[in-house]
Amino acid sequence: MPDAPRKTTITDVARAAGVSLSTVSRVMNGNATVDPVLVERVRATAAELGYAANPLARSLVLGRTQTIAVVVPDLGNPTFQAILRGISHAAAVDGFHVLIADSGERVEEERVLAEETRRRTDGVILCAPRMEEALLGPLLDSLSPVVVVNRGRQDAAPVVAADYRHALRELAEHLHSLGHRRLVFLAGVARSASNSARLAALEDARAAHDDLEIIEIPAGVDVDSGADAVEAVLATGATGVLAFNDLVAMGLLTALTERGIRVPEDISITGFDDIPFARHTSPPLTTSAVPAVELGAEAWRALHAGLTGGEPTPFTSLVPQLVLRASTALAP
Repeated sequence: MPDAPRKTTITDVARAAGVSLSTVSRVMNGNATVDPVLVERVRATAAELGYAANPLARSLVLGRTQTIAVVVPDLGNPTFQAILRGISHAAAVDGFHVLIADSGERVEEERVLAEETRRRTDGVILCAPRMEEALLGPLLDSLSPVVVVNRGRQDAAPVVAADYRHALRELAEHLHSLGHRRLVFLAGVARSASNSARLAALEDARAAHDDLEIIEIPAGVDVDSGADAVEAVLATGATGVLAFNDLVAMGLLTALTERGIRVPEDISITGFDDIPFARHTSPPLTTSAVPAVELGAEAWRALHAGLTGGEPTPFTSLVPQLVLRASTALAP
């Protein structure tokens, strides 16, 4: 039986490139102190010989895993999926992998997942954490380097967030401009920062318009939450609805259609996030397009700066864009 072909080693690369073993090691580990001419020579030689550094050995040498963790509250939510896509694609460019943990909207799981994944990775991104500020601050101190997505400013970590307050205010102004004077807001998770920002937007709208009434109804964050709220919405006599997100809006839209209530002729509905399905409902949803992929990419840039000794921006805010579609019209 013929012998298996011998695997190319770092010694082979050093000999062929005419450099020391330590030089090859530093080049493969991305050490910036190596002469660029040598870097090019070593990499070309390694490619020619088919040599690739052992990732496990590399992590032991560098004291890094080249992996980060992302903790999200709900992997089923398309917006969180888009944020993850932005993180993963940006991290891959810099040679990092992403470990994903889903807390399932359970606050008690967030801390456990964050701490356990941090022990196995080089850093953590907490996406829309649900825990209270009194718990979040001390946790961030123990996780460094860490970045938070969609939360208020933090002393212990950079934050990347969408301006939910501005975006929902735009949606409320849009409905008011169409003549709607009694609105319903289907609220999301009470403890989420994005829900708090939306509530602040409602106060802004009330302050700006004495003739505007906004009724808040606890709902949730998924399609069933919107469908389950239909009777409560109809009982208010409102002509317009601000749903917490597109999923909630879709659930309400379906339930209204089943009852023979026309959208937007009888009642207007707005969503939030502009997930891929929002333009394909009947009628298509007026919504606010959250730059979720960009949020993820910005979160990675902030974390990468922390991993490489840079200075991440303490707070980055991205503004969602109003998207007008056929689910809103003049008040009946």
